[in-house]
Amino acid sequence: MEIEKRVVELTDRLSYIKDIFGGRENANIALMQARLDEFAVREREASPGERAQMVRQIEDLFDFLEKKLDDELVPMDMVRIVRHPARISLKDILENVYDNYTEIGGQDEYSIDPSMLIARAYITRRHGDKVVNQPVMVIGQEKGHGQEFRNGGSVKPWGNAKALQYMKVAETERIPIHSYVFTPGAFPVEDYPGAAQQIARNLYEMGGLRVPVVSIISEGGSGGAEAIGLSDVRMMLSRGYYSVISPEGAAAIEAGIRQGQRVVPELIAECAKRLNITAADNLRMGYIDKVLEEPALGARPHHYDFFKTLRQEMIQATDQVFLGIAGFKLFRALVASRRKGGDPESMFVRWTLDEDAADRLVWKRYCKYRRMAETAFRDGRPSGERIASRAKSLVWSGYSFIRYDFVRKHTKALAKAATDLEAELRLVAHKLTAPLRRQDKNAPVVCDPAKSRMLTELSQPEQGACLEEFGWRYVSPKAAEDRAVTCPGAKTYGCPDLWAPDLYGDFAGVCVNCGHHFPMEYEWVLGNVFDADSIVEYDNDIEAGNPLDYPGFEEKLDAAKKKTGRKSGCVSLDAKIDGIKLVSTVLYSAFRGGSVGAAEGEKFIRALARARRKHYPFLAYVHGTAGIRIQESLNGLIQMPRVTLAVRRYIEAGGLYVVLYDTNSYAGPVASFLGCSPYQFAVRSANIGFAGPGVIKETTGVDIPPDYHQAHNALARGHIQGIWDRREIRKNLKQVLLTIGGRNLYYR
Repeated sequence: MEIEKRVVELTDRLSYIKDIFGGRENANIALMQARLDEFAVREREASPGERAQMVRQIEDLFDFLEKKLDDELVPMDMVRIVRHPARISLKDILENVYDNYTEIGGQDEYSIDPSMLIARAYITRRHGDKVVNQPVMVIGQEKGHGQEFRNGGSVKPWGNAKALQYMKVAETERIPIHSYVFTPGAFPVEDYPGAAQQIARNLYEMGGLRVPVVSIISEGGSGGAEAIGLSDVRMMLSRGYYSVISPEGAAAIEAGIRQGQRVVPELIAECAKRLNITAADNLRMGYIDKVLEEPALGARPHHYDFFKTLRQEMIQATDQVFLGIAGFKLFRALVASRRKGGDPESMFVRWTLDEDAADRLVWKRYCKYRRMAETAFRDGRPSGERIASRAKSLVWSGYSFIRYDFVRKHTKALAKAATDLEAELRLVAHKLTAPLRRQDKNAPVVCDPAKSRMLTELSQPEQGACLEEFGWRYVSPKAAEDRAVTCPGAKTYGCPDLWAPDLYGDFAGVCVNCGHHFPMEYEWVLGNVFDADSIVEYDNDIEAGNPLDYPGFEEKLDAAKKKTGRKSGCVSLDAKIDGIKLVSTVLYSAFRGGSVGAAEGEKFIRALARARRKHYPFLAYVHGTAGIRIQESLNGLIQMPRVTLAVRRYIEAGGLYVVLYDTNSYAGPVASFLGCSPYQFAVRSANIGFAGPGVIKETTGVDIPPDYHQAHNALARGHIQGIWDRREIRKNLKQVLLTIGGRNLYYR
């Protein structure tokens, strides 16, 4: 019976190997199959001792050949490893790494989403003669143990919302968080709270968590991975992958495949290689801190030694985070940083931190992500200009500190005291003059028109561009076309055809019958919303590049630069709206679909820093974005947490951050640094969401309604706070700046 069991195990091992090699012919695999076939023929005539001997020989051969095969793995093989049902899952880790745990949060679809597993666990360690149970919050996607129930680790918005809830619980309880990334990507539904807006909310809140976060990546698929992956220490399993898009998705884009067509396996494998998705690639690019070596051909539940190693690595990483921000550490930090292969439980580190240590933790987290992808874009400025720019930034920072942090601090204190004193004196004067007022109570009341206007000035600002006025400074080139244009709402609302010069000229691309907004160039907003001659552009030499030497992409970038006359898909500028100064960035669709890569992320971060130094409001005008630039892979994906941390720093400094969506805005930017704004608005007829209709159909098999991504649905679920007519953008932005921000960034 024992021999039969061992033969079954060998057969399963061979089947696993064939699965991960995707049916490729391999001499070693053929040899393993031949030895099993030979045993099946010879076992009938062999004695029990001979059968045992043959099985031992085959097991030794398998062990030897598996190590050889492990060296032959290509990136697509690693993708198949992490997707295989035999792969370790989060429940295996909970059972074998932690000393005890309790799963929390419920199991039903709308309570936690079974794809997201949350557990309160502890690790037992010795402190002298004492036994200490150190608590930890474990959060991660679960793919195994009922795969049909877990949705393959593809988490729905409410699952990510529950993860965020328990991250905040961990922060309240002052315990560290261990996150495990086992997801092919988030489930692309916009049902409340919405995939994009929830991931953005997770990223924003994780950036400011005042407890350490240590993460392990096995399968890191795009935004779904980022939803719980922003951490102080990021490690990756050696046979895992971390990517902006699946190899199949990249291949479909490269081949121009339409729905229902299939991509050849060779192109999929080539895209897996081009995207630099392996642990070694990510370590080289600086997006993870360490690679955890797995057994040959990937870790599976029976690899108990691997779980022991994983436990030691998680303890050591958590120790290092606490020691890195501790006030008194001396030799322990040195020992922890040099400890290799030793027992991390031999040295005790208390997993607690005070307020000062928490402040240092959040700052180090920001600096960690700020340094990422700094070499993935091109900066065409001469060295002298860079030095001058840096010096100018330092001068502005000094000026800002003196004016706002020092002088204004004391001025506010004096103003507060003066206001309180004035209020007291007014009350006394009111009491003393009460008899005189009684004599004049029958006098007629005279209304001052000027004062009445002052009282309603904010709610009725001076009219700029409005529905009744034409005379736009910028007119679309499409207004020069002598043709009729049919409105998409003609069948529903009976809209008459419009003459192009009227539609794109006087009417600003808006149907006068139903209000449908036709797409317009981003220059329309620059020319008609901001004050004339107030726009000053900067950082124009920050250039989109090809950091992975992705085949054929350099030519596509050159074509985009020639077409648009710009070097990236982001325009950074200072401007004014009716005299109110602000900093703005524009993501425009003409440059590679408005996709975001390292250059666009860097420009966004620098613009936020500029607004913070100058104490100006910040406007992100999204003329259109197709998401993260896949040819940059992780260099693009890392912009999601990287820019979100910069947004958080700006908002926490008191900044007013406003986002305005136009045309079509999807994927990573919406699910991160755009979607985390508390003040988001959309131009009418805009589409906003996590994934386009084609991607949703491809990943879920669901046909969505035609209006699924329209702005009114985003408004209904709370993603945006208002829908604007294009002709009223200037008036509405001024209203926002006056009522929410005022003329200075420090509006609170």
